Amino acid sequence: MATMRKRLTIAMLTTAIGLSLVGCGAAESSPKAAESKSPGSTTNATTSNKPVKLRIMWWGSQPRHDATLKMLELYTKNNPNVTFEPEYSGFDGYIDKLTTQAAAKNAPDIIQMDAAWLADWNARGQLADISSINEKDVDPKLVEAGKYKDKQTAVPLGGNAWGLIYDKGSLDKLGIKLPAEGITWDGFFSLAKDIKSKLDKDHYVIGDFARNRDMYTSYQLSKGKGYPVTPDGKFNFDKDTWLEWMKMAEDFRNAGIIPPADVSVSDVDLDPKQDLMLTGKIIFKAAHAAQASSWDSLKPGSIGVYAMPKDKQGGSWLKATFFFSVSQDSQHKEEAKKFIDWFINNPEAGEISGTTRGVPVSSKILAQLQPKFSSADKLTIDMINMATQGAQQFNPGAKGWNNFDTKDYKTITESIMFGKMKIEQGFDELKKKSAEYEK
Repeated sequence: MATMRKRLTIAMLTTAIGLSLVGCGAAESSPKAAESKSPGSTTNATTSNKPVKLRIMWWGSQPRHDATLKMLELYTKNNPNVTFEPEYSGFDGYIDKLTTQAAAKNAPDIIQMDAAWLADWNARGQLADISSINEKDVDPKLVEAGKYKDKQTAVPLGGNAWGLIYDKGSLDKLGIKLPAEGITWDGFFSLAKDIKSKLDKDHYVIGDFARNRDMYTSYQLSKGKGYPVTPDGKFNFDKDTWLEWMKMAEDFRNAGIIPPADVSVSDVDLDPKQDLMLTGKIIFKAAHAAQASSWDSLKPGSIGVYAMPKDKQGGSWLKATFFFSVSQDSQHKEEAKKFIDWFINNPEAGEISGTTRGVPVSSKILAQLQPKFSSADKLTIDMINMATQGAQQFNPGAKGWNNFDTKDYKTITESIMFGKMKIEQGFDELKKKSAEYEK
């Protein structure tokens, strides 16, 4: 059985998340392009030895910051003419700051991007064509996710999946084991009620899922009713399903299964003092696989991972973690592309990065690192494996809908959480607001 599980893990890593060891790249458009992607090459642009300072911006946890800074130091050591001006932070406020910079044509040269933003940024022409970067060892499905009108404007940095993380120590103390084959939503909600019966008043089972847009997406998808907003930008929230979801959250809030609204809105992922799971206030939290090792670094050995609950279909999906893009306004596009190429293909860079941005996208780097993965790294892989069974096709988001997802949805659902709006009124507001985004 152990051998079978090992084979399954390897198979999933190399196929299901799109990291085939064979790999293939797009057809070369010219002899010059073919030459730039020659075997073993990690340099695909003509650069000079002129001093260059590259601004680079990313978000993440402390382990990701530390790893990235080490990589920048190594790159400068190998390329003394290139230095960096790093800008990094947590996720909150990141896109607002970046959008303001881009509007002033002052965006960093190299930008960490989320899939949900690419449609808008590409439509505004803010991302450069970086098609010359060597992606021959990256699965074509992941490469395709970074394309716009047949041009590569974003390079994937890691493999990822959507699911649950949980405080393993708390479940162990309560004598509760999760089903190895996964759980249905009904089963999960029943389990949550059972867990609450064993907790005191000020401890809860899961974060308030009412305002978690991705968690609701999982719920509707698993019911077989598609994405709440279609890839072409149509409002597709199923009314009965959404009302059921929000009523469940309300009942759980009243029963103390999820925290009161004021406690829930104070939750800040990966903040040692404000993350409700790290402070022991909740047991379960929705998260991406690439974040699992960061939680483990703050609560070593106590983090477990699990697939999102299912119904008629699975509720998880597989995706690229993030992307690197180059600003269209950058004055150093060639050096920026050279760095990104090195970042995903260089063995030394891979050793430093590990799984801080998810499972490495290069099949060669993955094969190199897999024997050295720590227990924290394996959490990422375990979640991807769990999510793979019945995983949904990832939808990166429709053009022009980013504010609806990140701001309007949050505003409306938080109004419901605080009792300022009825659930039915909330749905009407969502539908009304969507009219501003539908084309």
